[in-house]
Amino acid sequence: MKNTFHVMLIPTLGCPARCSYCWSSEAGSPIMGIDTIQEVVEWLKDFRENRVTITFHGGEPLLAGAEFYRQALPLLSDGLAHLKPEFAMQSNLWLLAPELGQILAEYHVPLGTSIDGPQELNDQQRGKGYYEKTMRGFEIAQAHGLRVSFICTFTSHSVKSKEAIFKFFKNNRFTFKLHPALPSLRGTNPEQWVLSPTEYGELLVYLLNTYLEHLDDIDILNINDLFKCVFTRHGTVCTFADCMGNTFAVGPEGDIYPCYRLWECRST
Repeated sequence: MKNTFHVMLIPTLGCPARCSYCWSSEAGSPIMGIDTIQEVVEWLKDFRENRVTITFHGGEPLLAGAEFYRQALPLLSDGLAHLKPEFAMQSNLWLLAPELGQILAEYHVPLGTSIDGPQELNDQQRGKGYYEKTMRGFEIAQAHGLRVSFICTFTSHSVKSKEAIFKFFKNNRFTFKLHPALPSLRGTNPEQWVLSPTEYGELLVYLLNTYLEHLDDIDILNINDLFKCVFTRHGTVCTFADCMGNTFAVGPEGDIYPCYRLWECRST
């Protein structure tokens, strides 16, 4: 069987949120036009892999607007039908209006979003009002039958509340993935949020032990992926595998990079 491959479309690096530790947004970033989607279809039409996953990422991909997705999704779905495309999106959900929810539901686009735990703790890191706006979008996603999972970023501050954070996700039955706050390669973000390797290791041990006690109540995707790697001796996500050669990132103006992270760091 031929391998699957992954294309990350970055409609923009702009984002309406101003998370304190974020290094993946860029004020003034252009927004991708539908002509770039047409070029992506033309580029990939001669690929003969078994399947492609297309993820809309950012910045905030919903800044591209409803009309962009109304055109882009059928272009990609029909133009790349031989690759059996599957879609996904990472968004803070602030701009998920019912119209967009309906468009995404038609193409069964699962959503990833970001919440760092209970409202007070989340908004301290991500900005006042972030929690409320994201959860409003989450409710619209649910109303349209869209599957939503969460990324929780642990910082040197929030890791001290790891028990409350785990309880928040468990009680809400939210599937989540943990990210450690990392120092910015662009050198513009404060280091005060960075989670040290020791803190991260202790967090992983805590979450593993607690997860094992609540396997029927919650999914922690990173830990699931880590165990798959251990038992199958094969990585399934780029955190635990070499994705070079089967992952591409396409920026707002059509530039292509072999990795989303390399594209973000292009100016460093």
